[in-house]
Formats: sequence, structure tokens, C-alpha cells
Amino acid sequence: MSTSNAPRRISLALTLHNHQPVGNFGWVFDEIYEKAYLPMIEALERHPTVRLSLHYTGPLLEWFAAAHPEFLQRVRALVEREQVEIVGGGLYEPILASLPAADRIAQLRRMRSRIKELVGVAPEGAWLAERVWEPSLPAALHDGGYRWTILDDAHFRAAAIPEDALWGAYLTEDEGKPLTVFGTEQGLRYRIPFGTVESIIEYLREHATPEGDRIGTMGDDGEKFGSWPTTWDHCWGEGQWVEKFFTALEQNATWLTTTTPSRWLDERGPIGRVYIPTSSYAEMGDWVLPPNESQIFGPMLHAAQDEGRPEARYLRGGFWRNFQVKYTEINDLHKQMLRTSAKVAAMPSGAAKVAAEDHLHRGQSNDCYWHGLFGGVYITHMRLATFEHLIAAEDIADGTYRRSGNSQSLPALVSDLDLDGAPEIQIANAGARLQIDPADGGAITAIDLRAPHHALLAVLRRRPEAYHEKLRAHAAIEAAGGSAPAAAEEGAVASIHDIVAVKEPGLAAKLIYDDHERRSALLRLYPAGTDGRAIAAGTATASGSFLHCAWGVSIYDDQQVTLIANATVGTTSLSATRTIRLTGGRMDPIITVETTLAHLGGPSLSTVLDEEWNLMLLGGGGNPAAHWTVAGVRTAHDRSGEAPAGAPLHSGNDYLGIALSTTTEPHASAAWSPIETISNSEGGFERVYQGSSLHLLHNLELTPNGSFTVRTQFAATLSRDMTAEEGLSA
Repeated sequence: MSTSNAPRRISLALTLHNHQPVGNFGWVFDEIYEKAYLPMIEALERHPTVRLSLHYTGPLLEWFAAAHPEFLQRVRALVEREQVEIVGGGLYEPILASLPAADRIAQLRRMRSRIKELVGVAPEGAWLAERVWEPSLPAALHDGGYRWTILDDAHFRAAAIPEDALWGAYLTEDEGKPLTVFGTEQGLRYRIPFGTVESIIEYLREHATPEGDRIGTMGDDGEKFGSWPTTWDHCWGEGQWVEKFFTALEQNATWLTTTTPSRWLDERGPIGRVYIPTSSYAEMGDWVLPPNESQIFGPMLHAAQDEGRPEARYLRGGFWRNFQVKYTEINDLHKQMLRTSAKVAAMPSGAAKVAAEDHLHRGQSNDCYWHGLFGGVYITHMRLATFEHLIAAEDIADGTYRRSGNSQSLPALVSDLDLDGAPEIQIANAGARLQIDPADGGAITAIDLRAPHHALLAVLRRRPEAYHEKLRAHAAIEAAGGSAPAAAEEGAVASIHDIVAVKEPGLAAKLIYDDHERRSALLRLYPAGTDGRAIAAGTATASGSFLHCAWGVSIYDDQQVTLIANATVGTTSLSATRTIRLTGGRMDPIITVETTLAHLGGPSLSTVLDEEWNLMLLGGGGNPAAHWTVAGVRTAHDRSGEAPAGAPLHSGNDYLGIALSTTTEPHASAAWSPIETISNSEGGFERVYQGSSLHLLHNLELTPNGSFTVRTQFAATLSRDMTAEEGLSA
């Protein structure tokens, strides 16, 4: 039968992904609930014929259950009347491809179980965090209990699917385990909710067919419906965009059907087979590139897209896993996660393993394992929360092994812990875990305080970002008296990706980059008389250092390691011998570093020896709980300061239950300065406190065949045992 004169029809499957990261502030949950989550449910209740899918991640589901159980009842009612399909995924929103296979499936199954408990129906579809795809994922999703997921249209272009064939679902598989994949259509994703309602309806009309066999899929963040900058007025306030959009969907229901992916598959099924290479959405491929390459790739991609050039189909940028190359801190986090996962997997079954696995899964939340236009690993409190859960999981596991006498409890003394091809050293006891990298300046790269679950050295290096050029350009426009461009379409609102805002003037001038990773116990030498405040601020120039030396390991056991290295300062040759010890108990661990510098040849050397420590005590924003205390005078941990030689130096965080006493022998003077990055956020460019850099300074004269020995000690007094607070033994 001819369909040439038949009315043109199309279906629309909207999926709203709602997520708050593990460790985010409670007030953020409250604010976004009021601005985005609750208004959307109220709108759906007002428009009962509009169908869509909703995805809430594990942290949100927990928060709803605790703070707004009535919200979950309203969601359940929408599910029961088949207006809403709930979407699952990994419980704590991990990048599935980055996890061990067993953790992928465990996260997926836990989410299915949790959703069935809350809304009565186990989900059939899985949201894929950041749409990071690898070809092995169909098997994991299938084994996790899911039959479909949503990808980006860029994924399908990478698989050579033509543009006009993107309006449908495709079947893929791995190991013979099938999975159906939908593509979130770019034209819809960019228009909803930033375009006019009329333009979206017209766009769908243009892609309708007489057979009505096309489905337009739009899967994107639910937070952009009210909580992104300017979107509350646009969506719910004066603009009433959602109300107008839902009304338009109802008015056009004769040819435009709202549906859900599962309903569509029940009625239509996939339209073809596809095998998709490693990929994510286009912006992610840009963000993972080094800044100099991103500054080339980003404009090239956008120009090709804006001009409709065919090469836009083939421009994909980089590979998500290379965030572990771009950011040493992300690699540290990821490899700690893998090691912790292996320990938890080897635990005997029981309550302790259940608790450890839950902490592990929370520590796999994706947000701090990458960084894009904003957020990610730069968000200090979330980065520390991710470490907190990994440390908690390992602490529970190690406690179990210690009590059982299992050899798994012994620290891995020498191993390539960060998988960089060179061995690191770990020493650990019930109170702390230390990681030392001989190839990276003989530095201490991690101090995990076990009782408070705190990563004391989780500091972020200041480095160039591609978006810094956008800040510089914005500052130049403002200096010339200009302003940012308006939204391109009349009646539209600017996307968060296009907005340039700053939270304080002069930020472009504060862009400072570090020339080294922010490790601890780093050794530098400065010309005699160099001011300590300049050293702490990073404005002084060193005359030599042991930062880039490969240190040799001479002695090690489960409590200490001794390293040796050589360096040249001018024409003077030096050797350094360093012993790092971990002693003390669970609530009072002590880290001691004893370093001897020896003159090997050349002229005498008058110098300032600098031992750099980079500490994170969550002191941002003048947090009153975090402090430096010198001779009884307390100041905020995110401020600069100094102390004369011999003055008692203390620091800590009262809420975390951490108190540190720093002593040196012979006495060193001290200077410290905050490490602040300039990063982007939903609200604009801002300074973000990433930790404090403490410099212990000795004025010394090294004569031929002479030597100098300094002993630095950090003694911790801990008042909280968070493992015990959970009712578990460490």
C-alpha cells in the first residue's frame, strides 16, 4: 500500500539523567531538588499523556529516601501509570569501562535491586555515565540485567552509520551477549531546552515519515531544566519553557508520540546491527586532549559542525582513559581504586565485605576521574570524598586480613603501584599507608590516615587548561569595553557550554602553573638569603634540586625505606641519603623523614635547603575547622603564613579529627602558601583551593667532605575512627 499521502508521524523518547556526586554538599542537593527535580515531577503530573524516562543515580536515590520519601512515592505513581520509565545503570554512577569486570556487574545489579525496591519495577535500560563506551560493555550490561542503553549520535557516526539512519535503535553484542543501543540525537539535545518550542516541533516534523518508523531520542542532564545558570527562569519562571513544551507535545500528539525506549523496543525492535568503537560525546574527546591539541581540535570541530562539513562525522578527539595520562592525580586515584578493588574481592564473605564493597563502589563515582569544561577532579571536597571511601574500603579489608592472619594484610613493599613502568614502595601499619616514588624525586606521593579515612597529600597541581584561553579572551574583551555575545536564536537561552562568567575580577592575571607534581618531602636548594615567603609562593628560582633525580633504594622493610641520589648545584656535587619511617599506632601515626646531604666535590656551597610538603586538610573558603597554629596563634589553612625557627608548628582539621605536629631537628623556619587553581564551574570561573604548600627551610654551609642532616617529623593525633563509628573493626 502506498504511503505517499499518509500523514507523517514520529516518536520522541526523552530521557532525563539526574545525578549528584558522592560527597557533594547537602545544600546542593536541596537547591537542585527545588529548582529542577521537583518541578519536573510536578510538570509530569500536570501532563499525564507526556511519557519520558527518568534516571536518578544512587546518591540521589539515597538522598530522596532520607530527605523526601514523598518524592519517591510520586515517582512510583508515575511509573505505575506507565507514564515514566525509570532507567538504571551503575549504582554510584561509575565510568563502567574503567572498572574491573566484577565491579561493573556488581554496580549494575545493585542499582537494579535498589530501583525495584523503591519504585516496584526493575529497570530494563541503563544510563551510561558520560556515555563513555568501550566494545566490552555489552557483555557487562547484559550480565547486569539490562537490555538497552543510550549513546551519543557521535558513537554511531564513528561506526559509519549514515545521518539519516540515526533515528532508530541498533543491536550490538560482545561475547554473543546482546544489547540494544539508542542514540541521543544532537539536534534535539542542543535544542532541548535551549531552543524555542516551535523550532523543536518543526525539527521533529521535518524528520517524521509516513511510516512513523522513526524515533528521536534525547538523553541529557535533568539539571539543565532549572539548576544550570539562567535556566530556572527559562524553564519554570517567566519563560515557562517546560510547560509550553509539554503542552505542544500534547497538541501535536496525532503525529508526535512520546514514548520510552522499552516501550519502543516492545513495539518496533532494532533496525540494524552495529559495532561501535571506543568513544564518548564530542566534547569529551576534546577535553581529554592536551591543552595545546584541544585548542586546535575544538575550533576545528566546531567550525566543521557549524558549516555542515562532512568531516565533522569523523572528528572524535581523544580517548577517555587518557585522563589518567593528562592528570597524574587521576591516575593515582584510579590505580588506588584498582588495588582496593582487588583487596575487597579477596575478602571472605560477611558483613565486613559488604561494607567494604559499598565504600569501594562509592569511591568509583565517576566525577573525579576526569575533568572537562568544569568540575571533576578540581572539586576539592568531592575528590577527598572519593579518596575517603577508597581508604575506608582498604581499611576494612586490611583489618579483616590482620585479624585472620592472612598475608594479604602485609603491604606490597615494592611494586609498580601507579603502573608507570617504575616501581614504587609502600609502607603501612594500622594508622597510615605511605607510598614513595623513587623515580619521582624520592617523594612521598600518598599518606592515607586510616582512622579518619583521609588522604593527607591529595593536592592538585596547577596546570594549563584549554579553557584558560577562553578566560584570557574574555578578559581582553572586557578590557576593551566589549561584552559576551548573546544567544544565537531569538527567544533561546545560552547553553552552559557557551556562557563565560567570572566570580571575581582579575582572574586571568592569577593563572599560575606549577613546574612539578605536588608531591611531598621534595628537596630543593636556593641561593643563600632567598626569602622563605617567595619560596612558598613559587616566585623564587632554585639553584638546584633533587626533584627530577631517580633515587635508588638501598634498604627497606615494612616500617622504613632508605633512598639515595646525586645532584649538582652549580659546580658542586652533592649526594642525598634519605630514610622515611612510619611508626606509631592507629590513632597516633608518625611519619619521619631523615635526610643527609653530603658534599662530594667542588666549591663550598652556601644555600637554603627547602623541604616541600603539600598537604590537604580541606581548608578552602576559610573553613574554621582547618588551621595552621604557630606558638598558639591559629590562622586559616588556606592563607599564607610563616613561622620562625623553633616556633611550635601545628595544623589540622577539627571536624576530621586530625591534629598534626610538625617538628624539625635542627630547627627549620617555615613558610606556607595556598595552592589555588583557576577552574570553571556552572557559575563561572573561580579560584579553587587545592591544598597548602609547606616549606621547611634551613640555612646551611656545605664545605668539601662535609655533610648536613635534617630530621622532619609529622606526628598525627587522631580523635575520630570512622571505621569504628560504622561499627566495624580495623
